[in-house]
Amino acid sequence: MSQFDFIKDIAKYGLENDQNKLLSVLNELIDYSKQHKKVNFAIQLQSILRDAIRLQQTSGLTPVGSLKHQIREDDRAINEFILEKLTSDYRINDLVCNAHFKDEFEYFIKEHKRIDFLRKHNLPVSNKLLLHGPSGCGKTLAAYVMAGELEKMMFVVDLGSIVSSKLGETSKNLSKIFKRASSEGCIIFLDEFDSLGKIRDYSQDHGEMKRVVNTLLQLFDYLPQDTILIAATNQKSMLDDALLRRFDLSLDLELPNKSQITELVNKILDNTAFSFDNKINAKKCIDSALGLSFYSIQKTLVTSIKRSIFEIDPKVVKLHSKISTSKWMSLILSEKKGLKKK
Repeated sequence: MSQFDFIKDIAKYGLENDQNKLLSVLNELIDYSKQHKKVNFAIQLQSILRDAIRLQQTSGLTPVGSLKHQIREDDRAINEFILEKLTSDYRINDLVCNAHFKDEFEYFIKEHKRIDFLRKHNLPVSNKLLLHGPSGCGKTLAAYVMAGELEKMMFVVDLGSIVSSKLGETSKNLSKIFKRASSEGCIIFLDEFDSLGKIRDYSQDHGEMKRVVNTLLQLFDYLPQDTILIAATNQKSMLDDALLRRFDLSLDLELPNKSQITELVNKILDNTAFSFDNKINAKKCIDSALGLSFYSIQKTLVTSIKRSIFEIDPKVVKLHSKISTSKWMSLILSEKKGLKKK
């Protein structure tokens, strides 16, 4: 069937008010869209189906026909912990990092772009990546870049929620997520991977921790090569050594140095009408920003841009707007002061 055939059937069954056939065709269209790499469209259709179920349940109506069973129990359990299912437009040039990180990261991506070539020569494909480093230094962005470069759908998983909400079911829920992602050849992004270490706080004999680690070791070992696992943590020391050894690649994202801060600032201002009111003071701001994360630097700069343009008379048309370096410096110092209090 072509996409136009699906649309004709949807129109037909919708006008005939035949919900069973309508839902069947919608599910076929979702599968068809995924197979033809129209992932965002497929996700939107899935969201429409789920919203229809929620609407009927909250309104007190009984879902008609197979609508009641449209989303399996396993899917509900999985969706409880998946924050997002997404594709990404980010590319490697969006990432500001040191040369070593970029080289290794690009080689990891290249393995998956040439996965058929590696398989032809019976060579293993790296598919488990650990990103570690301070908060706000680009771990999440790196995962988005991976999804964008490989044009894969990514499951962003709330690992902290899995661990803390239903402690005894952590292994079971992780297995369900891995099974779903593996069947679709997706990227699994486990943020706050150090949440696993917090299980020790709940179990004196560490019994649950051992079960979860053993489950993950098995899931890691049997992960299909076209499915990628990315784990991110701010506290690598909390992770089990056996888990650490399972990662094909472990990369550290550090706080930016002066040249990286300059690169970040240039990326933010590139193709915009904004420039600094004083280049010397702008360099002083960059020097003062040392010790802050990429996220904090971007936040302070964008805020200073907004506050600077608020002072411009909206009736006066200007092709170029100046960023107040004094405002940016004030925001940088305030950000540093706030971080010291934490």
